[in-house]
Amino acid sequence: MSEMCKIELDGNTHEFPIVVGTENERGIDISSLRSKTGYITLDDGYGNTGSCESAITYIDGDQG
Repeated sequence: MSEMCKIELDGNTHEFPIVVGTENERGIDISSLRSKTGYITLDDGYGNTGSCESAITYIDGDQG
């Protein structure tokens, strides 16, 4: 079983999978957060959010 993150909201515990990015950064897959809890998230400036998942492409931003 994959590693999971538990989030408690309104007295209920919800589990979300931990994912690992191309450069080994770890994240929490909250794609089902709204449907499970009715909550959304705020990431002001979009600084802590991955925009997509791809199994075929790695784009090296340092190389252009």
